[in-house]
Amino acid sequence: MRIMIIGSGGREHVIAWKLSKSPEVEKIYCAPGNGGIAQIAECVPIDVMDFDSQVAFARENHIDMTIVAMDDPLVGGAVDAFEAAGLTAFGPRANAAILEGSKAFSKDLMKKYHIPTAEYENFTDAQAALEYVKTCRLPVVLKADGLALGKGVLICNTREEALDGVKTIMMDRKFGEAGSCMVAEEFLTGREVSVLAFVDGATVKVMSSAQDHKRALDGDQGLNTGGMGTFSPSPFYTEEIDEVCRRTIYQPTVDAMRAEGRPFKGVLFFGLMLTADGPKVLEYNARFGDPEAQVILPRMKNDLVEVCRACIDGTLDQIDLQFEDNAAVCVVLASEGYPVCYEKGFLIEGLERAAAREADGYYVFHAGTKKTDEGIVTNGGRVLGVTAKGATLKEARAKAYEAAEWITFANKYMRHDIGKAIDEA
Repeated sequence: MRIMIIGSGGREHVIAWKLSKSPEVEKIYCAPGNGGIAQIAECVPIDVMDFDSQVAFARENHIDMTIVAMDDPLVGGAVDAFEAAGLTAFGPRANAAILEGSKAFSKDLMKKYHIPTAEYENFTDAQAALEYVKTCRLPVVLKADGLALGKGVLICNTREEALDGVKTIMMDRKFGEAGSCMVAEEFLTGREVSVLAFVDGATVKVMSSAQDHKRALDGDQGLNTGGMGTFSPSPFYTEEIDEVCRRTIYQPTVDAMRAEGRPFKGVLFFGLMLTADGPKVLEYNARFGDPEAQVILPRMKNDLVEVCRACIDGTLDQIDLQFEDNAAVCVVLASEGYPVCYEKGFLIEGLERAAAREADGYYVFHAGTKKTDEGIVTNGGRVLGVTAKGATLKEARAKAYEAAEWITFANKYMRHDIGKAIDEA
């Protein structure tokens, strides 16, 4: 098979890496890719939102399957464009990717179909939103409705913060057009867990659980980021909770989308809060999480090509999805100043040491890198995802931080507490 991946980050690198293990795969392309992906796939300079060029390339190069891995092209209709051209693509169509593309849509869907989530109000008028936050219960969570690179969520503990939050999202449009509508949501407390699932429109096959660390600084301080590290599985996601989630959240969500004429095919990401009242949905994503994919796919035993094909063909019920009985930790190496302001173009050294230890459970997935004549250089805020597997979370964490020290570049920054509270519990 000849496969093309749409995207350029760590998620796309781990997808390419996993696909490269399949005996069915003859050639992998990635548009546009990055410095790490270029080592296992041919990177082509096509923008992720240039669907016409993607389709033309797929035709000219006899691509058998295109995996649309990023949120923007999924919400924008990339899968629809490929299907309209008679080509095979993995991922939800635009009318299903709206689960991620519009928080207001997803909240209304959950309300209509009685899927447990936080109480909320939707606003398209900034003045109405300002009046609401003057009297609402605190803390309150304010969310830009559209895509905002994982950063369009503000947790407001005071009335002043809430008023400023409305201004930031709806009036100053810090998150662009994503702030044309805003969701004001009840603040939930509990353990946060990410659960990803393969979906074929009807059947749900749940992957292993994970937990992300969004804040930029140790101790969950600083600004929200796209993710500074993650681990899998979550010890708090028990068999009992899994049973409840399958019955009240996972299958009901897929059934609701089918009932709305928006069948979901691809990877559905459930961001959950394990509250005292039971699991509740914080958010949906319409694709693999990043960096969650970096700790989930290395633990997956199945051939990714077979699973993707089953999602497309509607035969997922025939797949026995299996994961290794171990743990994985991913530590993100970022550029100092991320997510606000940072420099690029610094040479990265030490990558070959980790690459030589893959058989021992060490992996490095590139996010913001670029291949140059001098070598691989930094080219983004999140630069690398250093992942390690171990028999236990404690072992995986120790190995991930060991490997993180092998790699150096100017302005290198990382959190030092990914999974720490768990492995010390």
